[in-house]
Amino acid sequence: MVVIALAVTTFVISCKGEERTDPIDLSKVPVQSVENMNAVQTKDGLLQMRMEAKLLQRFKNDDQSYELFPDGFDVYAYNEEGALETHIKSDMAKHTTTGEGNKKVEKWEAFGNVVISNFIKGERLETDTLYWDREKGRIYTHCFVKMFTPQGFMQGYELESDERARNANILRPFDSYGIISNDSTDIYIDTVNFIGPQRK
Repeated sequence: MVVIALAVTTFVISCKGEERTDPIDLSKVPVQSVENMNAVQTKDGLLQMRMEAKLLQRFKNDDQSYELFPDGFDVYAYNEEGALETHIKSDMAKHTTTGEGNKKVEKWEAFGNVVISNFIKGERLETDTLYWDREKGRIYTHCFVKMFTPQGFMQGYELESDERARNANILRPFDSYGIISNDSTDIYIDTVNFIGPQRK
């Protein structure tokens, strides 16, 4: 009788100690996770764009769906001849889609140590935040930007450019300088796409 009473008491005490959890908010939990993601975009058999990310997390709620790249991503853009032209790298990125059907609107954002390299022009841009309007084919930011080119160095606020960073323009520059060279043999070589012996 004592043993049965002790067992019942233990059962009641253990049930009282059980914790209840709140319901999970499914809009804050990824509906899909992809590790070591690799996506390719081609046109007429030519590579246009390639994207790599260590982790992609897809979220969905009533108003919008978005993909988060918490460990950053790398985007590689190729020119019309198939040569690698641009590389965009960041610590974190987000792709948001709102609307439905023909009214879908896409927004791309890259955050933290954003580096945009145009290998064909030998230019490198550094900023903290970058936006890509895919429909208009342009990239822009309102943040501080540093731009390194074979002709010199520029810095300032607000950047606008086409999506391949061919015509990058800092709208509010300050404290910039140029490099003047009279050496006609000193030319920039695209080392990424160059075929042949490297110039020393």
